[in-house]
Amino acid sequence: MDEKEIATLVSVIILVVLVIIIITLFSVFVTRKNRLLKEQEKVKEAFEKELTDTQIEIREETLRNISWELHDNIGQLLTLAKIQLQNANDDSQAIAEAINTIGTSLKELRSLSKLINPDTLRSLSLVEAIQLEIERYNRLKYLVATIQIQCSGTIFSIDNKVEIIIFRILQEFFTNTIKHSKASELNVEINYNDKALTINAVDNGIGFDSTHFGPGKGIGLNNIKSRAKMINADLEILSAKDCGTQLSLTYKIEQI
Repeated sequence: MDEKEIATLVSVIILVVLVIIIITLFSVFVTRKNRLLKEQEKVKEAFEKELTDTQIEIREETLRNISWELHDNIGQLLTLAKIQLQNANDDSQAIAEAINTIGTSLKELRSLSKLINPDTLRSLSLVEAIQLEIERYNRLKYLVATIQIQCSGTIFSIDNKVEIIIFRILQEFFTNTIKHSKASELNVEINYNDKALTINAVDNGIGFDSTHFGPGKGIGLNNIKSRAKMINADLEILSAKDCGTQLSLTYKIEQI
């Protein structure tokens, strides 16, 4: 075998090796791509499932709220109006008081109707939805003091699916405050800037030892953390016994 034949053989071998390497690399690329697509599909399915679960929970919470408000607020107002009319005895002032009570009942019903409308969250901004929820808490006087909310910055648009999950995170935090914290104050600050949406919610309740907080301890708070992770939001829950609880959530505008 002369040098020319040897060179040709070596060239063929090198070409075959290159083809094998290219095929191997392409196969690895395709395999990784398919695995990545499957992982992305799983993440998407998990997000959609979480979104569905969240919407169901909001709907269930809304129905509970409607039940409480009908019984504890509107029902009592209408009962009062009935008593006022029964005792009026053609007293114009008493009749006027009853009319005023009925008017208040109608106002409360109009406010309640916003919660019944399934398109409420879709038609409202996140801030408007949170304000509506806080107004409901204040009307029913769940806390000794009213819940305060402050909003600053220029509101920018966020995907409605993300807003729904953020709303549910706050709704669950509010519920925990009302049920467990024995707080007299709850302050909510919402800030939009050119980089992120930040929300801080702080109560002055009995708090808990957050250093021992973890999996299996506090289903509601664990749900809050898992949902924040689902939308890639930074979330921190700080608390100490007799020092209240603070929730801090940051959703970066780069994710929008």
